[in-house]
Amino acid sequence: MADELDTLDRKILRELVQDARISQIVLAERVGLSPTACTRRVHQMEKRNIIKGYAADIDADELGFTMTVHVHITLDRQSEDALSAFEREIAKCPDVVSCYLMSGNDDYLVHVQARDMQDYERIHKQHLSRMPGVARLQSSFAMRSIVRRSISPAALNG
Repeated sequence: MADELDTLDRKILRELVQDARISQIVLAERVGLSPTACTRRVHQMEKRNIIKGYAADIDADELGFTMTVHVHITLDRQSEDALSAFEREIAKCPDVVSCYLMSGNDDYLVHVQARDMQDYERIHKQHLSRMPGVARLQSSFAMRSIVRRSISPAALNG
């Protein structure tokens, strides 16, 4: 599907990654299309789920969530039922920002935002350690964010 994107589609995506609130007129000017043609391309990429939605980039620190925690989780077994049960429950946890099924030593990598250490302790005790099948949790605390993107710029070059 991605190989069906041409240079103009990739230009549109690069502009939207920089500013998803850009007007269709300005977007069209920047990529060298008419507003109608540009809008048609955006709608086609939305229909194909290349563009899944538009979101606000919210500064968690400004809201008091100053702690970024990456939690490596190992389950006691890796059966399909165990993985499904864990995934259903982790998706319900309001403190989880993202969760990835991993290869390697850990089964999952979970990204959590917390206000402080006491808040993370609450998340750990009330949610993470109570997830079905959890055998081990290992937490790593981010000291500072260096790069944070929704997609790598290289993915939009073609």
